[in-house]
Amino acid sequence: MLAILPRNRLGGWHIKDLHLGLTPWQLKSDLDADALCRQAELAEAWGYDSFFLPESHFAGAQSVPDPILLLAAVAARTSKIKLGTSSYLLTIRNPLLAAEQIATLDRLCGGRLILGLGRGFQAGMLEAFGVTQRDKRAQFEDILNAMLAAWRGDYVGDPKRLLELSPRPQQNPHPPLWVAAFGPKAIAQAGSLGLPYLASPVETLAELEHNHELHRQALQEAQHDTPREVVIMRTVFISEDEQACARVRAKLVDAKRVRPTHSEDVAVDDWCLLGTPDKVREDIVRYQQLLGMTHLIAVRPRVSGVAEELNRISLQTLQAMRLTPHSTNS
Repeated sequence: MLAILPRNRLGGWHIKDLHLGLTPWQLKSDLDADALCRQAELAEAWGYDSFFLPESHFAGAQSVPDPILLLAAVAARTSKIKLGTSSYLLTIRNPLLAAEQIATLDRLCGGRLILGLGRGFQAGMLEAFGVTQRDKRAQFEDILNAMLAAWRGDYVGDPKRLLELSPRPQQNPHPPLWVAAFGPKAIAQAGSLGLPYLASPVETLAELEHNHELHRQALQEAQHDTPREVVIMRTVFISEDEQACARVRAKLVDAKRVRPTHSEDVAVDDWCLLGTPDKVREDIVRYQQLLGMTHLIAVRPRVSGVAEELNRISLQTLQAMRLTPHSTNS
């Protein structure tokens, strides 16, 4: 469980310099465009920096098969908030078509796109798209390199035809790229490419410390500079009602599907930000101190029985905490 630092060591208890992002707190497979866009509009009005969508296939009500298409709808209803993918799966895509779609979306949203890239980890899903677990990392890198070349303006296809990608991304040479990685090989690949590592919402703080060390080692071995972004996704639930927090904690303990590999001695607080605003603020500062976290992407608790309103208030409270720093005398 996270050890809590004494208040006089928390440096003022503020998170005002932290980039805050979030994923939808209500997202179902019927993909109601208005409901999705209203959540992004609220996040923008609250002052969030970014709004992220995952990607998943053949997952029933949790399926989000085309985050780029959905973000195009969100782009039309927002103007300032950055729009991102937390796991855009390169391995299942044609590199030139993907490069065109990303460039088009970056133009549509006025250069607000952040691209979190993934490989996919479920063997059945990958095989359905003709990708094997053995080849996914090599394919990921090959596809990414082809997209980077197209965005640079290199000729594509038959060199005799002198074909160039159009349009190119509004951000030059391309949107920010982060690599969603889970496991030592994926983390090492992110470092070897010189790209920030986007941590998933399920590792414990101790696991994250180990993973970031692996990432640093891979960056050094490939002679890359250390990226400025340290991006971490966390399950977040904040409430002044301690009984509500206790109920959500109990649901997470019971929901083995959230992280089946967690042993029984792994506490919810080892991988979630859950509790009153003061407790969550302390935990966030600890992530900043231990990991140098610069970007936090909040994910709702993926358990049933938590009212949509409670998740909405929780996420609104997280942003409000950034605007109301606590002093060590509070």
